[in-house]
Amino acid sequence: MPKLPFEVYQTDGITLARRLLGCRLVHRTPEGLCGGIIVETEAYMGLTDDAAHSYRGNPGGRVNIQYGPGGFSYIYLIYGMHSCMNVVANGEGIPEAVLIRALEPDTGLELMGQRRPKAKRHRDLCSGPGKLCAALSITRAQYGLDLTGETLWIEDRAEEPPITASPRIGVEYAKACGDKPWRFTVTGSPWVSVKPK
Repeated sequence: MPKLPFEVYQTDGITLARRLLGCRLVHRTPEGLCGGIIVETEAYMGLTDDAAHSYRGNPGGRVNIQYGPGGFSYIYLIYGMHSCMNVVANGEGIPEAVLIRALEPDTGLELMGQRRPKAKRHRDLCSGPGKLCAALSITRAQYGLDLTGETLWIEDRAEEPPITASPRIGVEYAKACGDKPWRFTVTGSPWVSVKPK
C-alpha cells in the first residue's frame, strides 16, 4: 500500500487515532525493514487534555515538534528506559498527538525477536508502546522524522477496520480527561496491549 500522504495528518488527534488503525508502521533500520499493522492507538488532545504532554501550552523542549504540522514523529522515554512513539496530528500551533500502543507484527519478525528475546510469543512482540519501539528499534534518535520519508513511515490501509473506543491506559491522574474514550483498538484484535473493558 502507498504511504499516508501529508494531508491525512492535518486533522485532529481523535480523527487521526481512528484513521491510523489498520495502517502499517514501518521502520527501515541498518539491519533491515521491520513493521506491523497498527491495532491500538490513543489520542492526546493538547491544550484541552490534562493527560497530554502539551497541556500547559509551553512550546519548546521535548514537545516542540507537536507545535508544527502533523505528520512527524514525537518520541519520548517513560520510566527512563522505554521509548514511546507518537504521531503528531493537526496543524501548526495545535499540539496534538497519537500514541501508537500496539502492532500486529508482520515484517522483520526474526529481527524483532532478536531485539525482544524475552517475548515468549509472536503476540507479545509489539503488544505495548515500549515493546513495539524496542522491536522496531525506534528511539529518540527518530524524534522529529517526517513520516512520509524513507526511514520511518506509515502505509495506508485497504479499508477501515471495526473500531472499539475505550478510556486510555495509565492516565488516571488526569482529572478532566482521564476517563475520556480516546483509546481506539481494532475490535477483537488479539494483538492489543490490554483488552478493552
